[in-house]
Amino acid sequence: MASRVRWIDFDCTDPYLVANFWAEATGLRHHPDNKPDDEECALLSGADIIEGGMLFQRVPEGKVAKNRVHLDLQPTDRTRDEEVERLLGLGATLVADHRNPDGTGWALMADPEGNEFCVERSVEEHALAAG
Repeated sequence: MASRVRWIDFDCTDPYLVANFWAEATGLRHHPDNKPDDEECALLSGADIIEGGMLFQRVPEGKVAKNRVHLDLQPTDRTRDEEVERLLGLGATLVADHRNPDGTGWALMADPEGNEFCVERSVEEHALAAG
């Protein structure tokens, strides 16, 4: 028997702000009870809280070191570079650019509170490169 991942949890100083970023980035929807001053905010991946999703919980300290775990995002309806630009517009920052002239590579980014994540090529971009 195995366990499933129900929640991906983020410690943050402003749960609502970070949840808003990730809702826009992933398309997950806010739990209907989320409010700007809440101690935690949830983004739902399914019909209700039972299915889980992403959880953002207030902690007093800010981020001080590199993440030990991070998300890799793969765009579903645009190119990697278009997704990087979209995420920058949502408040992300580009931490390190590992994109190569031949189209390979990824972009290392951070959400508004500094949590790192990567943006890789779309399925279509991978298929084009494979020929």
